[in-house]
Amino acid sequence: MFVSDALKINDRRHLEIGGCDCTDLVKEYGTPIYVMDEGLIRKNCRLYKNSMDRYYKGNGLVLFASKAFCTMAMCRIAQQEGLGLDVVSGGELYTALKAGFPMDKVYFHGNNKTAEEIELAIDSNIRRIVVDNKWELQLVNDIASKKGKKAKISFRIKPGIDAHTHDFVQTGQIDSKFGVALENGEALDIVREAISLENVKVEGVHCHIGSQIFDLAPFELAATVMLNFIAEVKEKLGLEIEELNLGGGFGIKYVPEHDPIEYDKYIESVSKVVAGVCIEKKIKQPFVVMEPGRSIVASSGITLYTVGAVKDIKNVRKYVSVDGGMADNPRYALYQSQYDAVLANRPDALKNEMVTIAGKCCESGDLLIKDIMMPEIKPGDILAVLATGAYNYSMSSNYNRIPRPPVVMVRDGKARLIVRREDFHDIIRNDIIPEDL
Repeated sequence: MFVSDALKINDRRHLEIGGCDCTDLVKEYGTPIYVMDEGLIRKNCRLYKNSMDRYYKGNGLVLFASKAFCTMAMCRIAQQEGLGLDVVSGGELYTALKAGFPMDKVYFHGNNKTAEEIELAIDSNIRRIVVDNKWELQLVNDIASKKGKKAKISFRIKPGIDAHTHDFVQTGQIDSKFGVALENGEALDIVREAISLENVKVEGVHCHIGSQIFDLAPFELAATVMLNFIAEVKEKLGLEIEELNLGGGFGIKYVPEHDPIEYDKYIESVSKVVAGVCIEKKIKQPFVVMEPGRSIVASSGITLYTVGAVKDIKNVRKYVSVDGGMADNPRYALYQSQYDAVLANRPDALKNEMVTIAGKCCESGDLLIKDIMMPEIKPGDILAVLATGAYNYSMSSNYNRIPRPPVVMVRDGKARLIVRREDFHDIIRNDIIPEDL
């Protein structure tokens, strides 16, 4: 019935997640509120880890892509489940540090890391800095030299693959701000340059072809292309690449018509390609890394809102406004992302009218879901937008000076606050009125 296994209808005919009645959560924590099912998050972590161990015989590592949902509690869960961490900023790295995450399982990505971020990464002795470009390569080498260290690095490579997703989430083709390209020789050149530097050690290569991908073929092709490059590096430069990071991008079910492949099937299929190409090219099978994020947390999360104004514009559109919007979920405004929704207080009510779910921000584009079939909705109803566990809290803002919602983790009927709700004091805490005003 629902797009997520995290949800059910309980005996009170209310929506339930992680054994907790959503209407009770609203009474305790208010709205809007992000709710995450800890049990499903852990289940997904174990699926990935067990599959990686099985198909690569222990010669691999799953990283949680923390940009999908970065909190200290989530870092702790990833650690407990045996995953590493993919961070993309100093803030994400600092979150991991404060959570006590083991730095020897942290990889640092990004297309324009600052000197301060690189210093923090080197000082923290993280496992890998994933270098994006020649300028950054020199910066890493210079900072490592000043600190008397040798930074272990990988390179982000553009394998030239169109993953057939939204233009804004395609990252593997040559026209992308990320990484260095194979087609024009950039990739081989940057490896050649790195070998000549004294304070970096090239350990691996990385690629990420996009997000929300439902097909096996792009991942299989990416593995083939990257292994061919590893073979080329060995042949032309005499360097044996020890590690292959294949990124993430596995699709999830946001709406009923989405049909993602089971995630362990991705791993099994790509592992066969890796083994076959290594034999064909006569290269040692590298240590394989992958970076799922959305597929671990998205389906585990929902966002609960209280319905306010309902505006029926005759023969045009019916708008249902909620007490959140693009400040807590900007993904429709950015990508026209699709979501499903139900009424948490009447989840089995017949969906018999088309409405558009609107937010409270002062923007005409502040929509959460456009044209969705729903039951008749009244002010005071509790709306649950489903599969919001990834990139909702992470991308939230204080636009219109709206405080960010709290995050509550639920499991076995118990709810725990992991991020408190902001208040108006939080909104102005960094404001300064100069004395001469």
